[in-house]
Amino acid sequence: MLSIDLNCDMGEGFSVYKIGNDEQVMPFITSANVACGFHASDPVNMWKTVKLAARHGVGIGAHPSYPDLVGFGRRAMDATLDEVSADVTFQIGALAAFCQREGVKLRHVKAHGAMYNKAVDSQPVAMAIAQAIKAVDPELVMVCLSNSAMVTAAKEVGVPYVEEVFADRAYTSEGKLVPRSREGAVLHDPAVIAQRVLDMVRDKTVVAIDGTKIPLKAQTICVHGDSLGAFEMIKAIRSKLEENNVALKPFGH
Repeated sequence: MLSIDLNCDMGEGFSVYKIGNDEQVMPFITSANVACGFHASDPVNMWKTVKLAARHGVGIGAHPSYPDLVGFGRRAMDATLDEVSADVTFQIGALAAFCQREGVKLRHVKAHGAMYNKAVDSQPVAMAIAQAIKAVDPELVMVCLSNSAMVTAAKEVGVPYVEEVFADRAYTSEGKLVPRSREGAVLHDPAVIAQRVLDMVRDKTVVAIDGTKIPLKAQTICVHGDSLGAFEMIKAIRSKLEENNVALKPFGH
């Protein structure tokens, strides 16, 4: 029986400001990428999100980013490799402390926003992230965009990894994500997205924005928690997968 992990970025509020519907979404996903304070969240929200994920049996991962609260981590930064490594290390450590406090295991690391996008093409940045992950805990799984420099870096460093595809983002013919600044970069129709996810899992392909069909390896599917209609999208994806005998469970299980 086919199985797939469904991950979502969580805990992305800040102080009294709320982003996303974590309480609604958490029961429907299998892995949570928890913001670690650099692009969103704060200690109280991190702790609250870890407790929520633990309550629903959801796999917990750190979601480190460039230090960019104002830009939600989506602005490119001219960070040195040492800065990238230190920032990733710091954020993993912060979230790991809350996991330890709640008696749950930190399972994975997925870079956020501009840092993730940089690591897709930049082997040195991808290596800095992979090395930081391995140095903190060699059992942590690195979440990598399918067919990217991140996969190559994870293999070279020797860190466990899974290849990720995006439910609600358009792809270029090169297998990369269409920049958010371009029209059509983010998809919103739950039915269209659900069918697309099924094709990714079953056929290991996706139709790019120009209509070409490209191969990819789907081991975990990402849906953005801050997307418009994220809850309806996730419910539609789950229903479509379950109707077609695809089990939802955290990767590695």
